[in-house]
Amino acid sequence: MSGLMALLDDVAGIAKLAAASVDDVAGQAAKAGSKAAGAMIDDAAVTPKYMQGFAPARELPMVMKIARASIFNKLVFLLPAGLLLSSFAPWLIPPLLILGGAYLCFEGAEKIAHALGAGKHHGGPDGSHAEGDVAHLEEAKVAGAIKTDFILSAEIMTIALAAIPESNIWMEAATLAVVAVGITVLVYGSVALIVKADDVGMFMAERGRFGATRAVGRGIVHAMPGFLKLLMIVGTAAMLWVGGSIILHALAEMGYAAPYDWIHHVAAGAAEGMNEWQGLVEWGVTAGIDGLLGLALGMLLIPIGVKLVKPLWLRVMPT
Repeated sequence: MSGLMALLDDVAGIAKLAAASVDDVAGQAAKAGSKAAGAMIDDAAVTPKYMQGFAPARELPMVMKIARASIFNKLVFLLPAGLLLSSFAPWLIPPLLILGGAYLCFEGAEKIAHALGAGKHHGGPDGSHAEGDVAHLEEAKVAGAIKTDFILSAEIMTIALAAIPESNIWMEAATLAVVAVGITVLVYGSVALIVKADDVGMFMAERGRFGATRAVGRGIVHAMPGFLKLLMIVGTAAMLWVGGSIILHALAEMGYAAPYDWIHHVAAGAAEGMNEWQGLVEWGVTAGIDGLLGLALGMLLIPIGVKLVKPLWLRVMPT
């Protein structure tokens, strides 16, 4: 009997340890995923454009194709690559973060330049369809979305990897896997809701049994264009803020901490004496300066990206 009790105690101990490990993975995944907010918002904001012009019945199948490819790329290619980097070349992670942050800054700055009428925006389709086979066109649009998603997924996984506290390879692998699955579900679940919102609103407006239902449906239909514009604005601001923040953190890890320290000194000074608002003000000032630096860097990178990087990328990965 005592042996059975000892065995039960051991099983209970193992269960508690497993539960603690699951909690640790979930907590680390949530923290790591939050660091990639800019790339996630950009992903959710850009992807719906690939569905423009297609029949409503094809929108969700297209989203599913992109989502399946996204999670496959994250788990099969990017996760092992991240673990190899962490194990054998951790010194490469800060430079890769700088590269990813610079790309976010470039994307955000180019969207602003395009909105102001300077140059031609390259990020995503414009919704116009050339004549040709619809199925072939759908495949081309999905392929283009998958390529864009791969770049953003690489940024997300690298950012998440850098945010994970130093631990064993199994904990890192589990955390990255949770991040990969969770972010994919969150992003493409949001995309699915966005692309079908106008259809749902139209259905409610036309077939709603009550006046209030029809009014809500009409409100959804009228609100969607403005919502998509707001999403693009928020996504652009998040890209510049996160991109600038990533670069500053990576430079600090590489031994160039002066810009990072200066910004936090300015933010702390601005928030001094704000009492209960101190934390919010400090965060706002820090994010604002990070975003302005991201915008400045992005504007400097636009000629390089448009004249050099994009033509080389199109040669390697033609759309």
